[in-house]
Amino acid sequence: MTRVLVVDDDRALARALAINLKARGFDVDVALGGREALSSASSRPPDVVVLDLGLPDLDGLEVLEGLRGWTSVPVIVLSAREDQREKVAALDAGADDYVTKPFGMDELLARVRAAVRRAQPAPEAPVVKTEHFTVDLAARRVTSPDGEVRLTPTEWHLLEVLVRAQGRMVSQKQLLREVWGPAYEKETHYLRVYFAQLRRKLEPEPSHPVHLITEPGMGYRFDA
Repeated sequence: MTRVLVVDDDRALARALAINLKARGFDVDVALGGREALSSASSRPPDVVVLDLGLPDLDGLEVLEGLRGWTSVPVIVLSAREDQREKVAALDAGADDYVTKPFGMDELLARVRAAVRRAQPAPEAPVVKTEHFTVDLAARRVTSPDGEVRLTPTEWHLLEVLVRAQGRMVSQKQLLREVWGPAYEKETHYLRVYFAQLRRKLEPEPSHPVHLITEPGMGYRFDA
């Protein structure tokens, strides 16, 4: 049974989440504070964490960083903070998704299910097919109905990072760090240039991309 750890100091909300998750077949643990959450996660490792940022003892980002020190479990952040910088900080700290309060219960449950699906083990070297092109991660090549698509090493590396995170946003900082290195984390213009090149090669309408999606001010996402 999939185990969800709900971390929220709002007892009524935590209880409502637990009831709804249990009704859909999830095993649920509840923690009302950050230290309790870290203790619970270490003693009963969850399959997904729903984490409120506004906790009484530790900031939610501290809890997230504590989790990321030893586990890659999917983390869905809940927050009443709508500032885009807060969202970027949470995603850069390792969150997989960000939901702003107030939220609809059905939407949150759908996000939990999606996080669980994404965490399922994937083939070591999958072939990812879209309507317009195919990415072979093992062969490190991209093909279209017209033949092989020639990518530069940097273009390939960017595409590979996104394809391996299919359906999940990858932050600008993470992309810059993985492709160019930590010293380039602020060089966001690199991303604009290289994604424009990738879209010209892969998208049927580069100005209206359907596979290489920009999350404005935050990052990029690959949708098959």
